[in-house]
Amino acid sequence: MKKQLSILFTILSFSLYAQKDSLNLGDKYLEDQLYFSVSYNQFVNQPNAVIGSGFSYGLNTGYIKDISLVKSGKIAVGIGVGYAYDSFKHGYKITTLNNTVVIDVDPSIVNTSELKVHSLEFPLEFRWRTSTANKYKFWRVYTGFKISYNLKNTIDYTTNNVLNTYTNIERFNKIQYGLTLAAGYSTFNFSLYYGLTPLFKASSLGTNPINTKVLKLGLIFYIL
Repeated sequence: MKKQLSILFTILSFSLYAQKDSLNLGDKYLEDQLYFSVSYNQFVNQPNAVIGSGFSYGLNTGYIKDISLVKSGKIAVGIGVGYAYDSFKHGYKITTLNNTVVIDVDPSIVNTSELKVHSLEFPLEFRWRTSTANKYKFWRVYTGFKISYNLKNTIDYTTNNVLNTYTNIERFNKIQYGLTLAAGYSTFNFSLYYGLTPLFKASSLGTNPINTKVLKLGLIFYIL
């Protein structure tokens, strides 16, 4: 984990230096950007047996390389790399039976159960904005696609005052992807992520498959 974070911070440091030159190219310019986002997380497409969840949140940071498609720089694509931490309060209960992971639901543990996820993320965006080389406050709409690679996942919950912890669950989908949208003016921008990949693979509650997906609503901040 420390090695991956060290590599990411090295990339971010280099991008800050490179950005100094990218805004001195005359009419054609780039919007190489660091980003930071905070989100409210929610599970969607839940089985009927899941009756609720607690407060969940996410933190994301990374670097996006901007590639202009027109001379003005107002239309571009962005390719990036980042780190994400997500916390989900939920009612899923993990147990093992004959060395097999079993996923069940227990409404009584919603406020004590937590899924913690550390991931590398790789965003790809189509970008439209009203900026110029010398105009740093502008409207933007970025739509795209994001792939996440899970580095670590942990589920813990408390029953009868006993803490149960399961790490790197084999049924957790390590590679996930979803649709993204960021829109707003200047520094403050609304962000949306809708996961297309089920959170768990080959999992069910009785005869009902678990197709739980992730929805994130939040704010994203860009730094040139």
